[in-house]
Amino acid sequence: MKDFIIVGGGLAGISFAETCLLNKKEFVLITETSGSATTVAGGVYNPVILKRLNLPMDAAAHMQFIMPFYRDIEQRLGVSFMHDIPVYRKFASVEEQNNWFQAADKPALEPFLDIDVKHTTYNGLPAPYGFGRVIGTGYMDTALFLKEYYNFLAEQSRLLIEAFKYSELQVNTDSVSYKGFEVRHIVFAEGFGLKNNPYFNHLPLNGTKGELLLIKAPGLKLDVIAKGNVFIIPLANDIYKVGATYEWEDKTTLPTEKARAELIEKLEELINCPYEIIGQTAGIRPTVTDRKPLVGTHQKYSNLHLLNGLGTRGVMLGPPMAKHLFDSIEDGIPVPKEVNLNRFKV
Repeated sequence: MKDFIIVGGGLAGISFAETCLLNKKEFVLITETSGSATTVAGGVYNPVILKRLNLPMDAAAHMQFIMPFYRDIEQRLGVSFMHDIPVYRKFASVEEQNNWFQAADKPALEPFLDIDVKHTTYNGLPAPYGFGRVIGTGYMDTALFLKEYYNFLAEQSRLLIEAFKYSELQVNTDSVSYKGFEVRHIVFAEGFGLKNNPYFNHLPLNGTKGELLLIKAPGLKLDVIAKGNVFIIPLANDIYKVGATYEWEDKTTLPTEKARAELIEKLEELINCPYEIIGQTAGIRPTVTDRKPLVGTHQKYSNLHLLNGLGTRGVMLGPPMAKHLFDSIEDGIPVPKEVNLNRFKV
């Protein structure tokens, strides 16, 4: 008998799979390759919410936790998908500079906000008021991460690429059965697919569509992640990710002209150099009404568990939330009440 079935192969599912691996638990991960928000994510890891200049709950602790977690995976797989690179917040006025200085004086934010205004000159990115630098940031190449981790799991016969069929799940007293697998526990980490999950679809996961542009801008030469009304993330060969949009009604994963126009408008408020749009992607972020993850165990079935609701911060939240769930299942350590799914009663 295996220990776990994990349903969903985005950042949540892989974080739990890696946690199982580190703790020598037997598991199989079941996922569809299409539709994951992870594959189209910007992948930025940044502890600071730049719009409000504050820190989410436990952000500093999460940053300390995720870096060795991901570096260990990089070393094992022999691939680099984590790129340490500062975020430069473009100031639009002296008032924005002053707000930055005030925030940087707060003890919680001081480690992450550089007090010195950066006046680096970038071709095609005018910034008369300079930039504020966020410390300890970067981005994950999420597509590469998924590809390499799937290959790793496949080599170990721990991966099943197919749609999960809830009708074929049998919940027993001390185990669950599915298509010939019998395991102690099943963890659902299917992102917006939660809407089709008969055991957990009562939870208020709304989903927010996000779209990104991929552009080629040979004259830009950015070596930082620039942030204005959108992020501009430098990749390689003069290619950049630009995003992202937030759409609450449309739940399809098809790119739209509306989002394209919005991103172009915001991009051209930031840069004034020539560029070419070479791609556009869309995905549904698993967002919750109170903007916190959904982690924990079903109120009726003790061997059915959920790891979801990572929203826009999947890179930062995946590993620590996976550990909370694993420790709860294996050692009886309660999931913190702020993220425990039982805050929403049936």
